[in-house]
Amino acid sequence: MSTADTGRAPSTTAANPWVQLAMATLGFAVNFWAWALLSPLGPLWRDDGTLGDIGESDVALLVAVPVIVGSLGRIPVGALTDKYGGRVMFPLVSAATIVPVLLLGFWANSSLIAVLTVGFFLGIGGTAFAVGVPFVNAWFPPAKRGLAIGIFGAGMGGTAISALTTVPLYSTGATLPFLICAVVLAVYAVAAWAILRDAPGRTVPTGSMVSRVVANSKLSITWLLAFLYAVAFGGYVAFSVYLPSYLKVAYDLEAGDASNRMAGFVVVAVLMRPVGGALSDRFGAIKVLAGCFALVVVGSAIAAGTPLLEHIGTAAFLGMAAALGAGSGATFALIAQVTEPARVGGVTGIVGAAGGLGGFLPPLIMGDVYGRTQSYAIGLLLLSATALVALVLTLTVVKKAQQEKLAADAVSA
Repeated sequence: MSTADTGRAPSTTAANPWVQLAMATLGFAVNFWAWALLSPLGPLWRDDGTLGDIGESDVALLVAVPVIVGSLGRIPVGALTDKYGGRVMFPLVSAATIVPVLLLGFWANSSLIAVLTVGFFLGIGGTAFAVGVPFVNAWFPPAKRGLAIGIFGAGMGGTAISALTTVPLYSTGATLPFLICAVVLAVYAVAAWAILRDAPGRTVPTGSMVSRVVANSKLSITWLLAFLYAVAFGGYVAFSVYLPSYLKVAYDLEAGDASNRMAGFVVVAVLMRPVGGALSDRFGAIKVLAGCFALVVVGSAIAAGTPLLEHIGTAAFLGMAAALGAGSGATFALIAQVTEPARVGGVTGIVGAAGGLGGFLPPLIMGDVYGRTQSYAIGLLLLSATALVALVLTLTVVKKAQQEKLAADAVSA
């Protein structure tokens, strides 16, 4: 019987799953580093006139373009990963990201239009997430997938590499952060091709990419998971972007103090992502998600009252950071439980896109609400209400879908 008849990929060279996980996590971090290069430079270019006379809205657009493209690009890249595997897609995405990184460093750094144009293609780096989830998922048994995908998800800390290194390197030499990032991407692309192996027996889908994307988008569980991830990961992204401004205005903190507190929020969320996956393996993703959303409901409601920051306020925000990080990990543990193996990449692409885009709406709402009311209370209460909706959906519709999938698998077995 041929490979096409069985619907499975031919066996590949045996490899250690943990080595494959480490390489995938490294690739995620490196590509996210490249993806986030413009974020720390936008305000700097505005202030020093590098791109001419640009305003805050131009900086916001400059930062948003690669993020939006990277989020939406996960949909086709996830489908392509289902078809061709991570062994092909990780080196391909990494190599493709080198081009816009070098263009930004050596050409498109004196014109807003040029930066926006190249920034569009820089979004390719953000699609690495949709490569890693199905790749890692295939290497681990169901009992360990939550932990494995959670560890992979910690690669989102690659944005911290950009935040910490880009401006100091740029101050030393305008091309330096781009050149170093491009070299690291090139080294990783070569190493990934040499080391990565798709899991033996990986299920390969049939049909065209468009037909598979359409089919995955017709699954109700896809959009339920997309909503849950938009709340969990979108909430993390929103706070990591907007928290310094919020703390500066609401608590009159210095910019440096506000940024340090935001860094603490990010660290807690990143560390809790694999914890959320591991807890999902042990206790079930539904229970973990329910606990996480419940904590966000309470934490955001408390924060809406602008409590004393040094005690209740800090506890509320760090509690939400832990819940949003763990909830992000638990969401992808749940994907592995309710999705056919050949669809994991495609569903991951749609869910990942929702999470990335979900991070941009809350800051806009918070800013608009504050502009109208001179208070952040309504915005935080809206977050509490949204998390409550996610909690109810998790315990009802999503739980039912999980039980139906488990029952169907039992019948098939």
